[in-house]
Amino acid sequence: MKVRKLAYALGAEVLDVDLTRPLDKGTVQDIRAAWLEHLVLVFRGQALTPQQHIAFSANFGEHEMHHNKYNRHPDHPELYIVTNKVIDGRPSDTRNVGREWHSDGAYKLTPSMGSLLYSREIPPVGGDTLFTNMYVAYDTLSAVMKQVIDPLFSINDRGAARNNQYVDAQRVSERLKLAPPVVNPVVRAHPETGRKALFVNPNVTTCIEGMTYEESRPLLEFLFAHSVKQEFIFRHHWKVHDLVMWDNRCTMHLAPADFDMTQPRYMLRTTLSGTPLGRLLEQPQPQAA
Repeated sequence: MKVRKLAYALGAEVLDVDLTRPLDKGTVQDIRAAWLEHLVLVFRGQALTPQQHIAFSANFGEHEMHHNKYNRHPDHPELYIVTNKVIDGRPSDTRNVGREWHSDGAYKLTPSMGSLLYSREIPPVGGDTLFTNMYVAYDTLSAVMKQVIDPLFSINDRGAARNNQYVDAQRVSERLKLAPPVVNPVVRAHPETGRKALFVNPNVTTCIEGMTYEESRPLLEFLFAHSVKQEFIFRHHWKVHDLVMWDNRCTMHLAPADFDMTQPRYMLRTTLSGTPLGRLLEQPQPQAA
């Protein structure tokens, strides 16, 4: 197995591995080591069946069933459909998903460990995904700023997600009942590497616990902007049969609307369950003035 770096801060391509076949223990360990080092791994030219996608993912953790039941694969509920194509006669709930920087499941008591996204159809131009390194985002803060944010907790609310505006109100209500607001640390230690990473994102992080909205917003806006400096980012240009796996514990990602939405984009994603991190928000969330 060979690994080729794709960007300065994160991202690498794994070569000479056939994911359509069962992998031996040593290869799985090598892939996991590369994943922990590079945070985002790209596997090109993998003509995977849904079963093979699921089986490969299972080497790295327990599958998580997405709370959005309407976009689960009808035959393989472990797979979440990300597409702008029509599903069951109506626009897909995921046609505009990912337009804000985020990490998957940051609004849950047990945020998602990893995600593995597989491309089946892509537009002729665009449809990229951007990733940023939240280790480096933390490491490059000043010592004083680290002292300020290390003990802080943030409120993360699925109801604030931008994608809600594109989804039927009843479906949004169903999701929010399953995912009430949670409180997570602003800085988290990676459970495998021990490294500290920022753990806030503009999609669902709304306020610093114990502060008013007006007090916390400038700090959060600074952290959001700092986290996505160009030197921290890897941009993946998709090809059909790419599989990309990323670590939600130390990255954020973004799917910009950089393509013609009349052109089909159809992706399948497995998600790996993480470790408990947050707690439910007990007090009403501060509101903007």
